[in-house]
Amino acid sequence: MDEDDDKTIYAVVVNHEEQYSIWPTYREIPLGWTAVGKEGSKADCLAYIEEVWTDMRPLSLRRKMDASQS
Repeated sequence: MDEDDDKTIYAVVVNHEEQYSIWPTYREIPLGWTAVGKEGSKADCLAYIEEVWTDMRPLSLRRKMDASQS
């Protein structure tokens, strides 16, 4: 499917490691993922993720690295 033809509405989802993804709203969100409240076109959702997900490291790794610096 061409990106311009994609009329799917997506939800931005996040997992316990604070990793982001998008998921079609017509499908049930998989276990382990939670909607963050942002929905829209694929481009809108990906732009939102780019804005808010500034540290790509999983939460557990960030915590481990922070603890080793203490």
